Amino acid sequence: MKKVKVSLRPIVRKINLPTVIKTAIPPGDSIERLFIATQAGEIFYIGNGGIRTFLDIRPRIIKLGAFGGGYDERGLLGLAFHPEFYYNGLFYIHYSVAGTQGPGALSEPFKPNPCDPETLNLKWLNREVQYDHIDTVEEWVWQPNRQPQRRRTLLNLRRPFFNHNGVNSLNFSPETGRLVLTTGDGGSGYDPFNLSQDDMEIAGKIIEIDVSKNTFINNPPVVTRFDELPASILDTLTVIAKGVRNITGISYQRIYNRYIKYVGNVGQDLVESIFSFAYYKPIPATYLLQASLMRTAPDLEGFINLGWRGWEGDLPTSIIRECSENPALDEMTIAYYNEAIETSVRRIPPLTCYYHRDPRPDKFEGTALTGVQPYLGNEIPDLKESIVFTDFVRQGSQLPARGVLAYTNVRTDCKLSDFGIIETDYDFGNQSAFYVSLGANMNQTRLYLGVYGSANVTDYNQGTVFEIAP
Repeated sequence: MKKVKVSLRPIVRKINLPTVIKTAIPPGDSIERLFIATQAGEIFYIGNGGIRTFLDIRPRIIKLGAFGGGYDERGLLGLAFHPEFYYNGLFYIHYSVAGTQGPGALSEPFKPNPCDPETLNLKWLNREVQYDHIDTVEEWVWQPNRQPQRRRTLLNLRRPFFNHNGVNSLNFSPETGRLVLTTGDGGSGYDPFNLSQDDMEIAGKIIEIDVSKNTFINNPPVVTRFDELPASILDTLTVIAKGVRNITGISYQRIYNRYIKYVGNVGQDLVESIFSFAYYKPIPATYLLQASLMRTAPDLEGFINLGWRGWEGDLPTSIIRECSENPALDEMTIAYYNEAIETSVRRIPPLTCYYHRDPRPDKFEGTALTGVQPYLGNEIPDLKESIVFTDFVRQGSQLPARGVLAYTNVRTDCKLSDFGIIETDYDFGNQSAFYVSLGANMNQTRLYLGVYGSANVTDYNQGTVFEIAP
């Protein structure tokens, strides 16, 4: 695929790491405003030529970067506006809660050993003590006096590790009108407890939440599994996919009378993947609980499964080691062979994949997928109706670090789609530029890129949001 050239137009500078970029029309306004959420806990919007604070929940956010030298995957991770936001002022946020820091589910880093079955069948024990933090999903309202107020908590989720919590994790489905929560497998590496494939685990799933049901419960319980939820909350949840490792949200593209859904699954060591699907089988969480209580396997024929942890995109999940005979070469061993076989006929194939190592001269070697958005505008003809995506930082690039913009197209012959690089004309100079988020306006005719000058969230105020332009 040919390289496409675009410009980057700075909109906002010197903000904290942007995790969500999207637009909405606020109550009492007549203009579609750009909203930016930061990992540190701020939400800004662009109004009347300047940047304004919409919400600041930094005191509610867990202390970031405490154990990773400044790198963290917790914080304010999701922001979504109700489809009737202009009329009712309702919006939703997903964040990691202050004061909930735990020791983590494992005391040491995890790597499976195919020669040691015990490492392939770990269980998450003592969950009320052995966890990393608590995430919450809340409903807020923008009051007539333009002061946001929290209304209720939809979910409180106990997470085993600090990473793989999802990002841009809340979006509304234009098909069902429901809030969609996209959450990762709980973290570490290799999904130690296989949460993503366990039907009763909340981690590693794409879940619809029916916010029209009035579940006002004071202090909802902190849970990890569907069978730990009160019946009134469980009744609001529908699972639409599993097999998620870490995910950059979900986006929708309307084609005639149906919607194509796009999701990105962040890889382990080999490959980053983008999946697409139109039709899916929604599974009510109440049905999963009923099947579990009756000790019967739920009917998951037609259910969307992204394949993790047996599959990492289009490749079986592998462990990489240096070749003892030649340190310049690597040996790759399938980590979960039996699981790869079992899920081979259940998973959906990816739309496209790109790799951490790629010898092809017209490609790039990626690190981590950070955003996926369809582009329906006309200003950049070479990208019209393409799927645009971002990678955190190009591997093997000379310092300073640079992220990557790329694109792919949907094929009709069921083959893996190719992808092309999008070149930008912006000069970052000696400043690092990690591509951390990708957003769009309401009709997907404009795209926005979030860039950060450091890989560490605690290196504050190094963020810039650009519009991607011709």
